[in-house]
Amino acid sequence: MRIHVSFIDRVGITQEVLALLGARNLNLDAVEMVPPNVYIDAPTLSPQVLEELHHALLSVRGVQAVTVVDMLPGQRRHLQLEALLAAMADPVLALDSAGRVLLANPALIALYGRDPRDEFLGQLLGDDELLAILIEQGFRLPLREVLINGQTLLLDATPITDAGALVTLYPPNRMGERLAALHHDHAEGFDSLLGESPPIRTLKTRALRVAALDAPLLIQGETGTGKELVARGCHAISARHSAPFLALNCAALPENLAESELFGYAPGAFTGAQRGGKPGLMELANQGTVFLDEIGEMSPYLQAKLLRFLNDGSFRRVGGDREVKVDVRILSATHRNLQKMVAEGTFREDLYYRLNVLSLEVPPLRERGQDILMLARYFMQQACTQIQRPLCRLAPGTYPALLGNRWPGNVRQLQNVIFRAAAICESTLVDIGDLDIAGTSVARQSDIEIDSLEQAVEGFEKALLEKLYVNYPSTRQLAARLQTSHTAIAHRLRKYGLYKDA
Repeated sequence: MRIHVSFIDRVGITQEVLALLGARNLNLDAVEMVPPNVYIDAPTLSPQVLEELHHALLSVRGVQAVTVVDMLPGQRRHLQLEALLAAMADPVLALDSAGRVLLANPALIALYGRDPRDEFLGQLLGDDELLAILIEQGFRLPLREVLINGQTLLLDATPITDAGALVTLYPPNRMGERLAALHHDHAEGFDSLLGESPPIRTLKTRALRVAALDAPLLIQGETGTGKELVARGCHAISARHSAPFLALNCAALPENLAESELFGYAPGAFTGAQRGGKPGLMELANQGTVFLDEIGEMSPYLQAKLLRFLNDGSFRRVGGDREVKVDVRILSATHRNLQKMVAEGTFREDLYYRLNVLSLEVPPLRERGQDILMLARYFMQQACTQIQRPLCRLAPGTYPALLGNRWPGNVRQLQNVIFRAAAICESTLVDIGDLDIAGTSVARQSDIEIDSLEQAVEGFEKALLEKLYVNYPSTRQLAARLQTSHTAIAHRLRKYGLYKDA
């Protein structure tokens, strides 16, 4: 039986309480002092003895209450800790300051094959040098790769002040999940791909079909159109959505760094390499997706290595001789014409066909019509929130310039233009002079005052039809160019007095 005695703290009261139990020849399994409380585990305490003891304890000066409890606080904490460790999917163990294992969770025991309690970490890992380094560094060490029963894991140590450390062993793809979470923008599927124009609707419809197919996907489009958003959307609605999505920009790194980032490196692969080696994105994203942006900039050597990986899912780390096999879907993107590069001999033809099993074309911003104004308003709200200023709105006079600009930098350029306008505009109404595109020929055409969105759209629509009607002199030709019906074009030509037969 376990009892809880609460009292007013005074010198000697605990000894008096324990003396009463000793006088009754009660064996005590545990006593926990948490002043002004004492918890006692006395297995031989019977209900009859407890009744008499209860009166005796209350007669001690300062004792306030005696109650029966189901367990002592320390026992409860131990059970909670064991339940917590058992619920953790990753192998976890607690070490004392000398590196001896104090506690291991079921995942670690299953991996190791037995309970390693009282063993030293060096024995468990087969690496006494690593334990010495951990102790020397106060259990503060970058992620280190270790091997247990042939399984590669990443060791993460968390020091506990003056008491050792908590060590967690992660499979590489679990770290990939953490990296992917850092870049997660909380938009699922294609929610972050804003727009309702026909080209965007067509893209979303096609993307929904190819996203579910577990095959390489090539995403093509101009710089700044949102190719990575499309790739993330495809991953989010695929069967791999719960696994990592990791990206590498092939144009951002030299060949040697790109190779080690993608495929990792073995211990001692090069001067300055992390001790124990390092897994690359392919291992970190196992069961998930790797997105290779600007694939057209990849070196011939890496093209060959990537082709081999696509053939059988295996590779060797930089400086390594062990074959690593993973299950990863490759999504790639480029703004370059890969077919032309193949013809010129600057991109491998066999790799092109392996990457281009499925394909998507992301439309440039200039072809998305009213999406431009929708995106501009969204970016304006986003920018004002970010720089903590009252919400700004775009003056109607900016509409023709926004709709008529060529946007060579596409959505990324529009976002930058809007952010700058929100930052420098002195009022909450952003006018044409606040936009970076104010000096363009389209902007200079809008000298007349614009009173409404409808008036701005009509002005832009008329100017566009006047320009294109010269080169597309029939309603059917012009309708095909603008991806609409010839009856709609005929109606607009009559509306603006442009129809040749009118």
